[in-house]
Amino acid sequence: MNTPDHPHPQWIIPDWPASRQVRALVTTRAGGVSAGPYASMNLGMRTDDDPAAVAQNRARLQRCLPQPPKWLAQIHGTTVVDADALTAIVEADASVARRPGTVCAVLVADCLPILVTDRAGTCVGVAHAGWRGLAGGVIANTVSSMPAAAADLIAWIGPGIGPAAFEVGDDVRQAFCDRTPEYGTAFAPLRPGKWLCNLPALARTALHRSGVTAVYGGELCTVSDAVRFYSYRRDRVTGRMAALIWLAPQPDTV
Repeated sequence: MNTPDHPHPQWIIPDWPASRQVRALVTTRAGGVSAGPYASMNLGMRTDDDPAAVAQNRARLQRCLPQPPKWLAQIHGTTVVDADALTAIVEADASVARRPGTVCAVLVADCLPILVTDRAGTCVGVAHAGWRGLAGGVIANTVSSMPAAAADLIAWIGPGIGPAAFEVGDDVRQAFCDRTPEYGTAFAPLRPGKWLCNLPALARTALHRSGVTAVYGGELCTVSDAVRFYSYRRDRVTGRMAALIWLAPQPDTV
């Protein structure tokens, strides 16, 4: 676990055995200037929050980072891009980088952020993983885009909608189980046609199926913690948190 430069004390630093070169964080609602349902650290430009407030929040985040984040236009898809080569915002839901200082980033408000790195700390990646992205293969695509063998990777599942809060219909269960029966353990029957979906369990299974066996996190529920987290399912009108990962620009000499 390595701490970025001067993060807000209420932001989350992943607890995982990443290399000394790897830096990562997930913002919470704390530390910003937004008001109302967006209070206070909303980082989502595509919300109806005051753009000036979002810009100020992003500027505060930037103080903890070596470079501006490589933001994506997220569409609940499966496209993975090379963050090192990005010069503009593109439609994608995951990115990878191997150049020190490049900040991979996704915005979330119930969907899972999945952070990935190799044990040697030579590459990093992040994926925005809601049920559509998971069913479509965003994790497999992210793992295969990393310039390291899957067996050498470790992953951390960040805050997202928890298994007691995510009610889905038969269509969601079928999207997973019709092709891969082992996903069935992530669905608990609620009533006819309705299921409780364990999104972190789906992510773990997808990571394991992609060859990543060292998986951490997955315990933080956005819906049940309104003080710390934005949640689209809980509030509908809400902000966005960011999950970010990068390699330290200079060798860590501490």
